[in-house]
Amino acid sequence: MINSYAFAFKAIPLARYCRLSDDDPMDSMGKMTVALLTVDEMAAADKAAIAAGVSGLTLMERAGRAVADAVTRRVRPGASVLVLCGPGNNGGDGFVAARILSERGLRINVALAGARSALKGDAAQMARLWPGAVETLDAVEPAAFDLIVDALFGAGLSRPLAGDVAGIVAAVNASDRPVIAVDVPSGLSGDTGVAAGPVVRAAETVTFFRLKPGHLLQPGRSLCGVVTLADIGITAEMAFGGGHQPKAFRNHPALWRDRWPVHGVDTHKYQRGSALVVAGGLSGVGAPRLGARAALRVGAGLVTIACHPEALAAHAARGPDAVMQRPISDAPALSALLADQRLSAVLAGPALGLDAGARDLVMTILRAHIPAVFDADALTLLAVRPASILRLCERRGAPCVLTPHEGEFARLFGGQAAIRDAPSKLERARRAAAFSGCIIVLKGPDTVIAHPDGTAAINTTGSAALATAGAGDVLGGLIAGLLAQGMPAFEAACAAVWLHGRAGDALGPGLIADDLPEAILPVMRSLTAGDASDLS
Repeated sequence: MINSYAFAFKAIPLARYCRLSDDDPMDSMGKMTVALLTVDEMAAADKAAIAAGVSGLTLMERAGRAVADAVTRRVRPGASVLVLCGPGNNGGDGFVAARILSERGLRINVALAGARSALKGDAAQMARLWPGAVETLDAVEPAAFDLIVDALFGAGLSRPLAGDVAGIVAAVNASDRPVIAVDVPSGLSGDTGVAAGPVVRAAETVTFFRLKPGHLLQPGRSLCGVVTLADIGITAEMAFGGGHQPKAFRNHPALWRDRWPVHGVDTHKYQRGSALVVAGGLSGVGAPRLGARAALRVGAGLVTIACHPEALAAHAARGPDAVMQRPISDAPALSALLADQRLSAVLAGPALGLDAGARDLVMTILRAHIPAVFDADALTLLAVRPASILRLCERRGAPCVLTPHEGEFARLFGGQAAIRDAPSKLERARRAAAFSGCIIVLKGPDTVIAHPDGTAAINTTGSAALATAGAGDVLGGLIAGLLAQGMPAFEAACAAVWLHGRAGDALGPGLIADDLPEAILPVMRSLTAGDASDLS
């Protein structure tokens, strides 16, 4: 069993730690390996480990050692390190790290928030084992040290930092010194990735057993820097053996690869799935073709663009030649196409238009019993009467995937206070999925994919290079192409988002949306070959 993981961008040559990049071979360990735990769930995992015979002091010793290892990797021999300790177990981890680093020959200063005599439990015991002096927060100058360890407050902090702690956080951020945070940067919520007040900006965060949503949701992801996930002796059997099933995951092939479409040698094109992309008129030929090309590249056996009759020649004149074209003049014509029993998925939205005719097309798709993806203009049309989404989706009898960015999401669900006021992006997507009965793909640098039953995944692939016109059209096509092949809607959305981001990572700055469908090919080859070195 792999002992430890880290979410980062480069490997480190140590047996007990490896980067939890999306390059790790996790599929054999099951989706629990990529589970995300809330603060409460992590506390329960700690208790389960203690109940199984692993003492709290042992857990704290191992956590502090993992922090000390992270420091050692970053500094030269004899460097000066400031360890900032808080009044709880996070501070206890800091005292352990300080002791170990001192034993390794580094020059260590420890500063404590509050009185040493006020420490309790395991943290008090570890503080007693620290042989050096303990200073107050206002007595240290962070800029005077080579590196700073932030062991002030962990993921469970429920109030903004204030007083001396807020002051030292400001000084740490102003010092421009590298910071290694314990669990999460102080001031950051482990559940939401949001800081209600001052927050430490870390170069690296060392956390334990499983990541938390706040490590992946923005702005938490940026504030954490490299995230190292360390093994401290809690096993999956301890944490999940009692039947507890986490509902949040890091989006990774381990979550959905067992549902990836596999086709036999005797498969024909309709068995590989037929997808329909519903387009508008001449003013928007490119966007639906991006979606159609992506659906083909991800494996759909046949993809057809249904467009206004005047746009038919324009579509026919553009590649790829494998994309079929059909004219539709109105909703009844579309309804006739949707009646084809061989059709297995529909994408609607890219350059569809916003007129009454386009709205009729969307309503026709909603009434059809075919898996559907709604993006772009289709979402704007649905937002005219958002309360009807729930009723229509419940009646349609087939999966429905909505792919809004934040602006579209606000138009669709902003009138629902329970959704609008949810504490995190993760929770907003979950509540929207439950309200609508749809799979929600809430796009952004931390895209969240949510199922109506509360299961959700946070994506970690992709970069700012994907913030370009047409990239979302490609994503819609990837989802539709996987739906057409019979992949369940949640898994299809997760896989498409992951592939889309991975292709963007491979292409890098300067990519245009036209590049993305072709960049999917090597990613899929690595995925289907099980080449762990290419997975993310």
